[in-house]
Amino acid sequence: MSVPQPTAAERGEHILAVFDTAFGELLAADPAAFRVKFRKMAGSAFAFYRGTACLFYADLEQEGAGRAGGSAHSGPYLDERTGRVWIHGDLHAENFGTYMDANGRLIFNVNDFDEAYVGPFTWDLKRLAASLALLGYAKALSDEQISHLVRIYAASYRERIHALATGAKDDDLPPFTLDTAEGALLDALRDARSMTRFGLLDSMTEIRDYERRFSAGGGATELDAAARYKVLAAFDGYLETLPESSLSRPDSYRVKDVVGRRGIGIGSAGLPSYNILLEGNSDALENDVVIYLKQAQTPAVSRHVTDAAVREYFQHEGHRTVISQRALQAHADPWLGWTELDGAGQLVAEVSPYAVDLDWSDIDDPQDIAATVADLGRATATMHAAADDSSGHSLVPFSTERAIDAAIAADEEGFAELLVDFAHRYGARARGDHQIFVDLFRNGRIPGL
Repeated sequence: MSVPQPTAAERGEHILAVFDTAFGELLAADPAAFRVKFRKMAGSAFAFYRGTACLFYADLEQEGAGRAGGSAHSGPYLDERTGRVWIHGDLHAENFGTYMDANGRLIFNVNDFDEAYVGPFTWDLKRLAASLALLGYAKALSDEQISHLVRIYAASYRERIHALATGAKDDDLPPFTLDTAEGALLDALRDARSMTRFGLLDSMTEIRDYERRFSAGGGATELDAAARYKVLAAFDGYLETLPESSLSRPDSYRVKDVVGRRGIGIGSAGLPSYNILLEGNSDALENDVVIYLKQAQTPAVSRHVTDAAVREYFQHEGHRTVISQRALQAHADPWLGWTELDGAGQLVAEVSPYAVDLDWSDIDDPQDIAATVADLGRATATMHAAADDSSGHSLVPFSTERAIDAAIAADEEGFAELLVDFAHRYGARARGDHQIFVDLFRNGRIPGL
């Protein structure tokens, strides 16, 4: 028997309720930032999807509850292990890009771990699959072509998980670097290589009295003495969270300047943040480093994971974000750490000149899209396999790749079709939700704006 679909008005009320739970406090504190966030989300169904992980997980919960004896944590391919692995939490087709790892290598991989948590591995795959449906629709691909892309993603993920589970060596499965990447991934890495630390510093700072300082304007706000003192105290706490390998030159952490900022992006609206200018790895002015200190957010997925052991593992959201990123990303940013400010957990990381996001705007040929999607499947599998008993974290004390490999092996044929079906269903829902959201927003229906 088919389940009756909600009317647009009913769906709108559901969206508003989810938004109130996820964004209510931050929106009340900074309505202007959320007006910017929501205008960006209004721009396209994909932008709306990017900003609504909270709605995605609420829908998964509701969908699971609609199954006989089910929940969002049960279902195909999920058991006591595969339902409890480290996941990205907001895996969509634009959350991939470049970074400079702790060994000085430029890597293309998954990025943006603000929503990372422990939960069912299929949640990441479903969120990515639906984003492919939205991306394909925006590029006027047919339903058959979109299905083909999702199957490619599923097959690449499956192949890489199986290889990792059966003992493939690192040399056989190297990361995406300037030497190994192709196509759009190589383009992103080359773009990142063309960036320079001096260029970043030039855009944010100036030399005054033979010392570098932050420039006025550009979203930076000067701090009074009390605020500066609090930020510097939080910075001292951050230093205690860094691995010893990052502390090889103590002068690297000499603070030159501090400014305030306000998050206005799709994911960071209303979150207070600060930029801190440091000496860097030499006395030369061109080697100065900018790090940011940002209030970490409650991940959307955590509202739908009831495991107390997971919740109690983290000191606060800053600690959760960093521990998750270190678990999911091999050789993470050496400046990555956490601290507290005004009782709230903070994420600390470098403002990197070498961070370039995957740009889909010029990937239009179906073959190029397919090749890129295949690489994203491999990157996802590598990420899921990184965070387990071998990563040094006790929260997931087993081999995730072996657990996932065994679960998929039990129904090989159904794996890709599960994702294809979900991609089309949720892609269509997200397009409809986007229109409902735009009407709510432009007609003044979102409380507090």
